[in-house]
Amino acid sequence: MAENRTIEQLKSDIVEQKERTLSEQFERAVNLVKVLRQECPWDRKQTPESLAHLLLEESYELVHAIDQQDETELKKECGDLFLHLSFQVLLGEERGTFSFAEVFEALCHKLISRHPHVFGDVIAETELDVLQNWETLKLKEGRQSLLDGVPNAMSELLRAYRVQKKVAGVGFDWPSQEGVLDKLAEEIDELKKAASKEEQEDEFGDLLFTLVNYSRFLGANPEDALRKATNKFMGRFRHIEEKVQASGRDWQEYTPEELDGLWKLAKKQ
Repeated sequence: MAENRTIEQLKSDIVEQKERTLSEQFERAVNLVKVLRQECPWDRKQTPESLAHLLLEESYELVHAIDQQDETELKKECGDLFLHLSFQVLLGEERGTFSFAEVFEALCHKLISRHPHVFGDVIAETELDVLQNWETLKLKEGRQSLLDGVPNAMSELLRAYRVQKKVAGVGFDWPSQEGVLDKLAEEIDELKKAASKEEQEDEFGDLLFTLVNYSRFLGANPEDALRKATNKFMGRFRHIEEKVQASGRDWQEYTPEELDGLWKLAKKQ
């Protein structure tokens, strides 16, 4: 392992072109991060906090590669994400709080204990059974609330979705999607009646929260649905941009009716 070899020996082994097993490639990647931590001025300065936003960015880039169905980029982005995860573990080792081995031990222990229907004699025939067991087991592990552990750093759309799924797992949910639709109509009516800016923002938040609830009944993740809608809009708008640029006219010269016509054409294409 890295502890038994000098930095120069590690560097030589890392750059050597040869066939490697999975475990050897894993060790090579981990050692590479350790070398960078010691040899690179930028890497030496990093902390868990300074790397946090980059970890989020890499996660978004991975999701983008999935959306694009680009296998080459997906492979690269998986590697970039693994790099940042490895860096966080290395920083944990430096603080003396946990090691790579302890991270994987904790992961395996958690997954085995939370899947008694796979590694034990508990029966879970449906996805709902699995989710309910999962939340019950988390409470037995010492959590005070079902909502403990919902990250504040999540996008609010995804955080609302996570909260709603958690409470639904214990039966706190609408009995049918019709009830959610009725609630949506109620929230829209309350938004129309809101007088002050503060009331409008409050009612708009309630409307968004209810829309997220409805997405669950459709079997759609609201974050995914909104991302697809935004991508669709961007594609259509770029088509309009091309038409405007090709015409030699400025945007201000187009009437709303003309722009609407270009939008309809973009939708067809």
